[in-house]
Amino acid sequence: MKRTFILLLLAFCAGNLAAQTANDSLPKLDPKLKATLNAMDQAAYQIAMSYSDPTIAKTKLFDLMVRNPEVIRYREALANLYFDSQQYPSAALVSMDILQINDKNTGALEIAAYSLEQLGALDRALPHFESLYLLTGDNFSLYKSAFIQYNLKRYEEAMNSVTMLVKNAKADEKIGFPKSQTETQEISMKAAALNLKGLIYLDQNSKAEAKTAFNEAIALDPAFDQAKENLKKTN
Repeated sequence: MKRTFILLLLAFCAGNLAAQTANDSLPKLDPKLKATLNAMDQAAYQIAMSYSDPTIAKTKLFDLMVRNPEVIRYREALANLYFDSQQYPSAALVSMDILQINDKNTGALEIAAYSLEQLGALDRALPHFESLYLLTGDNFSLYKSAFIQYNLKRYEEAMNSVTMLVKNAKADEKIGFPKSQTETQEISMKAAALNLKGLIYLDQNSKAEAKTAFNEAIALDPAFDQAKENLKKTN
């Protein structure tokens, strides 16, 4: 996965240079012709999307991006198409390009965070999840931050995030946990945070504290299978 991300970074740098060079060398179009071409490509993009043809939709977005490099919404639409198609390297590259222009673009932050996570570049995904939480107050982004911090063994940061989550989680907030290969169970955000708190303690061999956290999670959600399994590890 490290190799994947190194290649991603190289592509990002090369892509920025190539895009800048291409834009600088393009001839200036007559405004009326440009408007006509834009309208045609936008119409073709909409038709392609209505027919579930992302390949043609992406082609039209590239035409629009080349002709209108200053219009960010075409990059945003392209990032979404790549992400929906599970083309995570491309989705990450486009979203990071957008973030160079506007580092508070929440859509790009979200796509960058999840794409980089899918690529296994957890240390690069984490700042995007953290920024997303700071900008939106979304507790799921905070949970993702805490979970990645835990996986990176940054236990103090993870515990701080979990503490905030336990305090701020709303009663109606749920998060999905796998119950089997085909089933998912909905667990309250607070119970999920307490389960993660237990995992952090367990990793540090603090079994008594881990046991307390798992029991608190189960008390909130008695059907929480993962917390029950984790509780067994404290004996």
